[in-house]
Amino acid sequence: MKKKEIICGFSKLTREQKLDYISQYTEGPSAFAGELSSYRHSDPAVQKLFDEFSENTLTNYFIPYGVAPNFLIDGKVYHVPMVIEESSVVAAAAKSAKFWSDKGGFTTRVKSVIKTGQVHFFWNGDAEKLFDQMPLLRERLLARTAQITANMRQRGGGIRSIDLVDKTHEIPDYYQIHATFDTVDSMGANFINSCLEEFAEELRQFFRENPYFTRAERKVEVVMSILSNYTPDCLVEASIECDIDRLNDLDEGLTGKEFAGRFQKAVQIAQVDTFRAATHNKGIFNGIDALALATGNDFRALEANGHVYAARSGKYRSLTDISISGGKFRYSLTIPMAMGTVGGLTALHPLAKRSLELLGNPDARQLMRIAASVGLANNFAALKSLVTKGIQRGHMKMHLLNILNNFGATEDEKVKAKEYFAIEKVTFRAVELFLEGLREQVLSAAPKVIFNK
Repeated sequence: MKKKEIICGFSKLTREQKLDYISQYTEGPSAFAGELSSYRHSDPAVQKLFDEFSENTLTNYFIPYGVAPNFLIDGKVYHVPMVIEESSVVAAAAKSAKFWSDKGGFTTRVKSVIKTGQVHFFWNGDAEKLFDQMPLLRERLLARTAQITANMRQRGGGIRSIDLVDKTHEIPDYYQIHATFDTVDSMGANFINSCLEEFAEELRQFFRENPYFTRAERKVEVVMSILSNYTPDCLVEASIECDIDRLNDLDEGLTGKEFAGRFQKAVQIAQVDTFRAATHNKGIFNGIDALALATGNDFRALEANGHVYAARSGKYRSLTDISISGGKFRYSLTIPMAMGTVGGLTALHPLAKRSLELLGNPDARQLMRIAASVGLANNFAALKSLVTKGIQRGHMKMHLLNILNNFGATEDEKVKAKEYFAIEKVTFRAVELFLEGLREQVLSAAPKVIFNK
């Protein structure tokens, strides 16, 4: 294997040249290049589209595309597409959806869809004078971006507010132009950033030309103009609710009241313990991320948004809340979420378009409602397992095929293993021992050839 070295101009190489270059750093260059090439799409036009999604693309990386059926959300049934490599996530979502489908399903509410962007700048001058000029500056910023916002305004969106924020108590001379936006059905990142960059140019010009400021005060340093992935005013709530006695069948060892009590304690722990809260909230994003990938949305932005919101009190906490009173069990999730159904990959990726079609071509608000419901479903399933039989029993059963494939099991061995582990606990070691036993039986049963001397 060749020793790695710095290369210049890699992005200018053809795909074949890039693949040949990278292959030489592997143990089997020909096998490596051949395997990567085998995952490319058979239709050159589709593959060209995939190649152009990203930079230095060599091949496609396959992740399973599954469906969690039977989500009853606000009285409407959805079969939800999920892209994820972990089978237990899809199974958990589907099981939760089915369980709650005859108990009213998921109820959702979009509280707001406002997103945020900022121009960060440094200015050494009289803050009172700057605030006095803010109405004029706001007017100029809106005029500067009128052409960019025209189409968005026609759809009912656009810039909602522009404010000056004095942060000099935290960093000397530091100010922000803090703006809010309604991007309707698009995630809106490019729209917001385009507006903010125009804001920055207008801000520089405003200081240069304004006679209200002294010569020294006309100098401004714009450091950056960028949207924020934290959207505390773009909120959605999803909830599930039923009579406690309808939880009686969830576990044979617990009554509905006992289950609800244990479940409530688990939620309370996630509300006060940061270590537990991190895993608790990860269970929510198992579902949200899988739907985001299926619909061409930015799961990284969704995660960043949710985790900051979970720490808004100064301590990282659970994103869910629980109420048990009057014989009722109510579990809810409130989460900031900026999703889109137009633009970006939602319009370009063939399967993203199919996913949205499967969901009935929802607008951005409806997709937020669906995503929050899926996140709550996955979290409910995880907590249910944790407070009853434990997470590993069901989790490892879902991974049985992966473990069998890891040991190179034959189809016959897989059939026998599924039958055996239907009632036995699944672990890597248990599967290994089971396969060893099967293979020893085959060897001992094989006919022996006796050679005459």
